[in-house]
Amino acid sequence: TMKVHLLIVLLLVSNITLSSGVLDFFAAAASYVIHKFLEQDDLLPFDFKDSLFGQHIVSDVVLKAVKSFMTDSNPNKPLVLSFHGTAGVGKNHVAKIIARNVYKKGDQSKHVHIYISEHHFPHRNKLDLYSEQLKQWIHGNVSSFPHSMFIFDEMDKMQPQLIDVIKPFLDYEANVDGVSFRNAIFIFLSNAGGNVIAEVALDFWREGKDREELWMNSGFLHSSIIDHHLVDHYIPFLPLELKHVRQCVMTEMHHLNMIQDYDLADEVARDLPFFPAEEKIFAVKGCKSVRQKLVLYAD
Repeated sequence: TMKVHLLIVLLLVSNITLSSGVLDFFAAAASYVIHKFLEQDDLLPFDFKDSLFGQHIVSDVVLKAVKSFMTDSNPNKPLVLSFHGTAGVGKNHVAKIIARNVYKKGDQSKHVHIYISEHHFPHRNKLDLYSEQLKQWIHGNVSSFPHSMFIFDEMDKMQPQLIDVIKPFLDYEANVDGVSFRNAIFIFLSNAGGNVIAEVALDFWREGKDREELWMNSGFLHSSIIDHHLVDHYIPFLPLELKHVRQCVMTEMHHLNMIQDYDLADEVARDLPFFPAEEKIFAVKGCKSVRQKLVLYAD
């Protein structure tokens, strides 16, 4: 009711001829109060509780980055994260974990906007239309709720013209047509660099080193899809080993209300394809097909 009353007052004020300074003051004050109410309604303190297997770099960097951003009352740029790795290693999963920790309605919140390149922007001959729509979507959502989150999947398949549309919103002190983007979160998901990450992880394994020793400076290449100074953190997702896929199967058993059976989980995990052909160290599709494979074993 408080919000409704505020809006009614705003409408009444807008019909009274006042000096521009006074009107600006009213608008700014009302905007501040409304956003404070919206934030209380929708935002949560960030805490990384969800299950994530085999991704120690991701867990550490994402927790620190998002927590720091969410507790900063005056950030100087939006938070921009770029997730890289092969299929099924948890990029989408982590994006949704962030949403679940930031908003009360999680990834179902109206403030979480997910764009999939080949689904939302399929026709190359409509790039001008897509560019205008994308600019309006981003600008409109942030103007109505500064803490909006945008998740762009399949960035490696996105047309450069559309990427150029996104860039102005990511910069320091980003202010586009009078709207500040400093409180928004942008997450880019990409398979780009995934093979390089897998090679580095494989070299580590062959040298007998523990994958937990792999860190951000372990030779991972940054993708240059978006200018480096605009991205706060490039985060490598490592390929998953048998033990991690087994953990995924155990989690799926719980989600499907099945009795958690380690031997069955091991059997399901081993039934998935692994690479390289000789050593069979990493799951080709990560945990992507686990649920579909598990239901074949369920009684």
